[in-house]
Amino acid sequence: MSSSAAESRPDAAIQAEKKEVQAYFESTGFDRWNRIYSDSDEVNNVQRNIRVGHQKTVDEVLGWVERQGDLASRSFCDAGCGVGSLSLPLAQLGAASVAASDLSAAMVAEASRRAAAAGLPPERLAFSTSDLEGLQGRYNTVICLDVFIHYPQAAAEAMVRHLAGLAEQHLIVSFAPYTPLLAILKGIGQLFPGPSKTTRAYQLREAGIVAAAEACGFQAVQRSLNQAPFYFSRLIAFERR
Repeated sequence: MSSSAAESRPDAAIQAEKKEVQAYFESTGFDRWNRIYSDSDEVNNVQRNIRVGHQKTVDEVLGWVERQGDLASRSFCDAGCGVGSLSLPLAQLGAASVAASDLSAAMVAEASRRAAAAGLPPERLAFSTSDLEGLQGRYNTVICLDVFIHYPQAAAEAMVRHLAGLAEQHLIVSFAPYTPLLAILKGIGQLFPGPSKTTRAYQLREAGIVAAAEACGFQAVQRSLNQAPFYFSRLIAFERR
């Protein structure tokens, strides 16, 4: 399906797609991605390389945040937290508070379990189950990593605008960028052979994501492109103008 066709679908179709993503991560998807985002040896080469790529993105975000400084007085929102790959180290680095949420209750339960095992106090790291559009509140920094791959361009841009409305100063997002090479490969989903390909994967046009943030008063201040075999992610940090 072309990007323009995806963008023209009614909201009901987007909601149906969201339910599909939620159902996946509440069942077989949870087991698969919980293994990927851990140190388990029960992963294949594709999953292992995805682990490496995702961790590179997380590490780069943590580096950006540390260089910004003053973590002890900053509040964070980790939107689409998964099993806590970013939330836990943010709290460990001394963030004043981290509000972490995910569409999948199973993911949230695992993230909460990992936080308790790490001895992180619940008053500094709070978990909830919610889709991105349902998030409320105000935070110094809002971060959303590797979530938009599940949604087409128009939906992802709407999510960026909503998240920007929650961010007082910083907004950091990652997504699978549209490139001619990946288009030839019929989308990123083609890179996941066999049973690993269980949900649709979307490439997004960077200009649209940036425009959505700019419309809410943000400007891009840092960019990177993280690559590993079977992982391809554009990371952008925005600051409020």
